Amino acid sequence: MKKLYEKLFSKKSIAILIVFSTFILGPTVSAHITKPTSGIQIDPMLSDKHVLNNGNSVYKLLIITPEKFVKALQPLVTHKNTIGMPTILITLTDVYDQMYWYGRDKAEKIKYFIKKAIEEWGIEYVLLVGGKKGQLPSWHLPVRYVQMDVGWEPHYISDLYYADIYDLEGKFSSWDSDGDGLYGEWIYEEEPEDKDIDLYPDVAVGRLPCRNELEVKIMVNKILDYETTTYGKVWFKDMIVIAGDTYLESHNPNWTGYEGEYYAELALENMTGFNPTRLYTSDGTLGGQADVIRELRKGCGFVYFVGHGNPRLWGNHPPNDEKFVRGLNVRKMHKLRNNHMYPVCIVSGCHNSQFDVSILKYFNKLSRYRRESSYECWGWRMTRKIGGGSIATIGCTALGFTKEDKNSFKGGINEIEVEFFKQYGKNNIQVIGDTWATTVSAYLDTYPINWNMFENGDSWIDTQVVQTWVLFGDPSLQIGGYTH
Repeated sequence: MKKLYEKLFSKKSIAILIVFSTFILGPTVSAHITKPTSGIQIDPMLSDKHVLNNGNSVYKLLIITPEKFVKALQPLVTHKNTIGMPTILITLTDVYDQMYWYGRDKAEKIKYFIKKAIEEWGIEYVLLVGGKKGQLPSWHLPVRYVQMDVGWEPHYISDLYYADIYDLEGKFSSWDSDGDGLYGEWIYEEEPEDKDIDLYPDVAVGRLPCRNELEVKIMVNKILDYETTTYGKVWFKDMIVIAGDTYLESHNPNWTGYEGEYYAELALENMTGFNPTRLYTSDGTLGGQADVIRELRKGCGFVYFVGHGNPRLWGNHPPNDEKFVRGLNVRKMHKLRNNHMYPVCIVSGCHNSQFDVSILKYFNKLSRYRRESSYECWGWRMTRKIGGGSIATIGCTALGFTKEDKNSFKGGINEIEVEFFKQYGKNNIQVIGDTWATTVSAYLDTYPINWNMFENGDSWIDTQVVQTWVLFGDPSLQIGGYTH
């Protein structure tokens, strides 16, 4: 994946940037328990006892957000409680105050709070609301960077960190077994420094990496619209797959066939009852961005992009051809006008959901080369697009390794993507967070991590596959909406 990824960035880019920055002070942490935000009730958390699935759920959905987004999120809380998804919204200030004696940094305090929420409230879904503060190198809601170094990037964001609460013994999983304040340390083809990380999701986590209040309002309106109007609509039973020849046989004789199209067909096989639309480079139906925009404007329940990407762009090759067909980039997404007809989007490609990009990174030569000098990443732009785009997007925050990168020639991001469609289409798991969580678990069941075998790098790759596969969207979202 790395070599092919590098080929996408062979041309230099020139840009003129005008940057307006506003500095925002974050909440302070005090030694006492603060009063709840007006209108939000915080129940007492009394026990460290690990009690899961005890049948006494008080809430199902926990929303964690900075206080500045609370007002914009209230309609979502009301909607969720109305439809039978008991929901509580907690501000980061309250999280930090209640977890004052827990956690070494803010991210770990959030994780400890989620642990308590599971045990005391029966929480099943966690929605994290907040991304970067505009283009600044700071966050509305913290992320966890894990130190999985392959030489291309020393670390990447993993929201699976917030979902994998317990280790194999049922204790808090810090992802820092050597206690040095660095998380998930593992240099490729070397021995891991942080071992025996469980990785299985104990709660379904999704994120809305909103950078301002307007983006929060957009997403709240889209979620309410989707869950209340989608059920029974004809367009929902349509599925678009967009693919090509991901790995050229001229580069490696083992790379036979058109890999992207092969996995697109596997996805369709799991979606019985959906009407397929295929955009393939092999037959010319995928010739450029206009083809993708045209079909997405018609609306569909699911769209699956299979190919190569970077934070700004997705595309793929014609059969055994060095030419790269641009399927969709962030600058063209304003043309997505599928209003009220939002698909669940699965995107297969490197860094399409790397949500720590910033236009300020233009001034760093390496970041500019990697196309990280972007206002926002592909996956978030697709999701938060007003009047179009997707209702949720799942993609990679880092390099997207496939079976072609493994010695076993099995596994990789394409298999986890197809597993998602199996969990929905065959196993009928219709809440997107559950679909995401069962997919990650099924992948780990198939490719268990061997923390003591590091020479061939396969377990390293499988670890990255699940750690980087992030859900942009509401994890409690009912795919296809609710009946009236």
